[in-house]
Amino acid sequence: MKRFFNALWAFTSSWSGTIIIVLVLIFFIMQAFVIPTRSMVGTLLEGDFLFVKKFSYGIPTPRIPWLEVNVLPDFRGNGHLLEGSRPQRGDVVVFIPPHLEKTYYVKRTFAVGGDEVIFDKDGLYLHPFEGDEYVKSHYSSHIIVQRLGKLFVKDPYMAEHPGISYQSVFYKTPYSREYYFADKEGKLYQKVCVEGKGDTNSGDRGIECDLWSRVYSSEGIESFIEDKNLAYTDMKNGVIMSAMTKLEGDIFYKKIADDEFFMIGDNRNNSLDSRFWGSVPYSNIIGQPWFIYFSINQANSQEALADEDKTKRYTIRWDRMFKSVDMLEEALMEAMPKSK
Repeated sequence: MKRFFNALWAFTSSWSGTIIIVLVLIFFIMQAFVIPTRSMVGTLLEGDFLFVKKFSYGIPTPRIPWLEVNVLPDFRGNGHLLEGSRPQRGDVVVFIPPHLEKTYYVKRTFAVGGDEVIFDKDGLYLHPFEGDEYVKSHYSSHIIVQRLGKLFVKDPYMAEHPGISYQSVFYKTPYSREYYFADKEGKLYQKVCVEGKGDTNSGDRGIECDLWSRVYSSEGIESFIEDKNLAYTDMKNGVIMSAMTKLEGDIFYKKIADDEFFMIGDNRNNSLDSRFWGSVPYSNIIGQPWFIYFSINQANSQEALADEDKTKRYTIRWDRMFKSVDMLEEALMEAMPKSK
């Protein structure tokens, strides 16, 4: 036994042993990420450095960090070495968005496979795949509306997750950092993400487009269900986006495919998410945020003074250190004014 421990100590003390241990941790246990944007402000802040628990939903196929190249083939065809449970509604999840290959996003799961989603400038509405009776029994305290002959719940997670912020006007001012993209000609435009392909282009991509007043098309407008319209568009550099049905006016609908997830940022007014690039397949799911190991003020939208007073930039947020998402949300709940 002593010989075994001596050999183990020699291995872990060597450079090669250290590298192997670190890679095993990164491949199978946890990986460090930093929040670069404001899309989750309210729950996670720009400048939060966190560890992601990579075994939350199975074990993803190992990838070399920074290069983002698979170490092993995708044996199961679902992006996971070991298959596990799926994200649940309301879970905060780290994943690779469907239109990118080497970038990680963190958002909250709004809908799962089989669910139906409607969104407009005033909110997001969910019809769970379990049906109307499930809505009545599980969301009786929420706002429930009837659309397409079914019951939809408006913003179902805001009471349980106080970090979610969604104002009645989706865009008060344009967020060029998040919402405008360059086409092949370098012109900026704004759009809703829907699927389509074709040789003709019925939209002028050189004109800036308000999300709620116009939808660009790469093959025109085609009749969809119940005499509604399906609009098609492309995204940055001409890559086709995921299907989103335009119901009427400025209301959009999507049914989530099996084993896919509709991801939305808690900072609803400033989040590039599934409303733009569609749902996320299980193969792109990486894991859940575990805890914040470091946090620094990078002038995010909850600390507006940092934009004006540069001395407030790059100050350490000691109160966020070693906190999990659950702990942060518990603190938010405790800070909320109590009803009398």
